[in-house]
Amino acid sequence: MRILISGASVAGPVLAYWLTRHGFSVTVVERAPALRKTGGHAVDLFRPAMDISEKMGVLPRVEERATGSNRLTLRPEGSRRPVRVDLSKIFGATSDRHAEIMRDDLSEIYYDATRDDVEYVFDDSITAISPEGEVRFENAAPRRFDLVVGADGLHSNVRRLTFGDESGFSSFIGAYLAVLTLPNASALDGELLIHVGVGRTAGMYGERHLGDARALFLFRSEGELDYGHRDVPRQKELLRGAFAGMHADVDGWLDELDRTPAFYFDSITQLHMDTWSRGRVTLVGDAGYCPGPAVGGSTSLAVVGAYVLAGELARAGGDHSRAFPAYEHAMAEYVRGSRAVALSAAKTLIPTSRLGVRGLVQGARLVSALPAAPGRALLRLTSRTARLHDSMTVEDYPPSPAGAALGSGLKAE
Repeated sequence: MRILISGASVAGPVLAYWLTRHGFSVTVVERAPALRKTGGHAVDLFRPAMDISEKMGVLPRVEERATGSNRLTLRPEGSRRPVRVDLSKIFGATSDRHAEIMRDDLSEIYYDATRDDVEYVFDDSITAISPEGEVRFENAAPRRFDLVVGADGLHSNVRRLTFGDESGFSSFIGAYLAVLTLPNASALDGELLIHVGVGRTAGMYGERHLGDARALFLFRSEGELDYGHRDVPRQKELLRGAFAGMHADVDGWLDELDRTPAFYFDSITQLHMDTWSRGRVTLVGDAGYCPGPAVGGSTSLAVVGAYVLAGELARAGGDHSRAFPAYEHAMAEYVRGSRAVALSAAKTLIPTSRLGVRGLVQGARLVSALPAAPGRALLRLTSRTARLHDSMTVEDYPPSPAGAALGSGLKAE
């Protein structure tokens, strides 16, 4: 059975790995000419995704490339007194197992785990999908596949071709995210610097193995801003306007905008779809159920979704009419929870009032002052993220005889 996956970032290679282990023949098509190594930003893997990565045999590489961030300096806008936090207390409380890793590093790790068993086609994109499974591409000749999976992110091409324009499913939650790569002039190693004010938060972090640093910007907007997804000059203009006058540190980060080798800008948007499947096509990860970049644990959600989709297809013997509804049912509660967590996280990370800024700062002070055990207990009681991810379990999907020699499914908790 031949399955085509669009997208070679995170969900695509993870899905390809497990489909291959279940005996399916997999092709991955990626619009970029090679694996994306454009800077990216740090993402979180929580316990379920860590378990899946371990069963894939890549956990040592994930841990090796983890950012290692363990210190936070939090500076409220207009204040001269920063708050310093031991991040190990927070990370230790948010999940039983957790790693923070650069997205591009994670993509490369998952790709390396699959490249010998999966056909990858770079520098191409799907242009049409027929109900019978004939797929047309921008460059390659048409080919027929039994199933097609969109793992191509928030602005999914497969979703657009199958379900229509993105505007019919997206829900703007009132904030924007930007990331840029810049020199690590402060020689940051394991430290995160954050400036927070009403409606805007800016941070910078760096690790020795990166060789450079990342600046992260989050800001609120009452309405959606007028810009094009490929209009980078306009995006940079909007970013400068949102953070003008915040702090000399932030001004210095923004000065790098015209020199940065990598820049990302997008709205923090959730997807709400009644179904992620139609005919021979389904969606996985941000393409189908993005809870909001940077605030909803979307990377862990994508890893789990890819694993579950492959497992349900194997359990159904490739019968998508049974597998797709089972996959959606298995993921529904996790997706709903991730959306709620994202809304809560956005409110905390980008305070809407001075009271919210003070609350964030006082909470950081309290965690820093408490001994490790009480601090972890407090965070576990107040963190919706921790409760969501720690409560998520996934089934065991034994490999088919054809894939048994290549690996085994994740053992249920």
